[in-house]
Amino acid sequence: MGFASTIIAWFRENGRTLPWRETNDPYAIWLSEIILQQTRIEQGRPYWERFMRRWPTVNDLAAASEDDVLREWQGLGYYSRARNLHAAARQVVEQGCFPTTLEGIRALKGIGDYTAAAIGSFAYGLPAAVVDGNVYRVLSRHFGIATPINTTEGKKEFAALAQSLLPLPTKHSSLHTPPSTLLPPHSSLLSDYNQGIMDFGALQCTPQSPRCEDCPLMDSCIALREGRVAELPVKQRTLKIKERHLTYVYIRCNGYTAIHRRPAGDIWQGLYEPWLTENVPDGAVLKRQNVKHVLTHRVLYAGFWLWETEERPVLPEDYFWIKEEDIDNYGVPRLVEILLETLNS
Repeated sequence: MGFASTIIAWFRENGRTLPWRETNDPYAIWLSEIILQQTRIEQGRPYWERFMRRWPTVNDLAAASEDDVLREWQGLGYYSRARNLHAAARQVVEQGCFPTTLEGIRALKGIGDYTAAAIGSFAYGLPAAVVDGNVYRVLSRHFGIATPINTTEGKKEFAALAQSLLPLPTKHSSLHTPPSTLLPPHSSLLSDYNQGIMDFGALQCTPQSPRCEDCPLMDSCIALREGRVAELPVKQRTLKIKERHLTYVYIRCNGYTAIHRRPAGDIWQGLYEPWLTENVPDGAVLKRQNVKHVLTHRVLYAGFWLWETEERPVLPEDYFWIKEEDIDNYGVPRLVEILLETLNS
């Protein structure tokens, strides 16, 4: 049994049952792919279900306000995903329908090669290989490839290999084949293979402690044969992590508090936060100190103060006053959410 056939057989026996796999609606599939970027399935699934209940079609999402979308996204992090999702929904509505080609899907805001391939193959049966972290790991180990996966050379090498492994008849080999000529997505080998190799990496060929002893590919796995499983895949270290310190003051003034919306060009664009300052006013009480919050490119350390006052202080002009009870109506970063939980402790 060949590589693709083994993956498909494994998937049909062990694959995960997920609601977005029960439909060929490109909107539902796209939404799941965006939510699951940088997010575990068990965390992302409730968000997908809430989004689908509140905005069951792409038109519904496009008609929503950005504030509502960010508020619903709260807790997932990487908020640019939510802003791009909303912008892309409006693109789809302007076009009149969801695009049915890889080029058209990729032209939507926030969609790259992987997401376009996933939507195209799952919704329309387009012959495009998905290449995510799980796929990199499976291919790297099975074929013994040490080319760093985060280099231009590595991305090209793995993309070409992944595409060559697709279980497609010759007539389906073109990436520009019209969707109407392709196999039905839920019965096709293509769909099972693409979903299967991702599940295989998530459940069988895991980053730590992979299940090599009962792996159906163990006889042909180069990394296992050469004792290199723990070494692969290779990732070139280029990212420099920076630290950033934030001081928040929550102002409590006769049932009101002050917040502002974070501007473009920085983390948490479009979300809200309490007064961010370098000078804590006299009378403020420390609630939390050095709360650590890890992002992709930086580590944040936050201090949180409560200042109860009878008079509204003069604040920068972009701050505005709201009733304290209404703060849940505003989307805030997860760090701020954590800090707010300590208010009455």
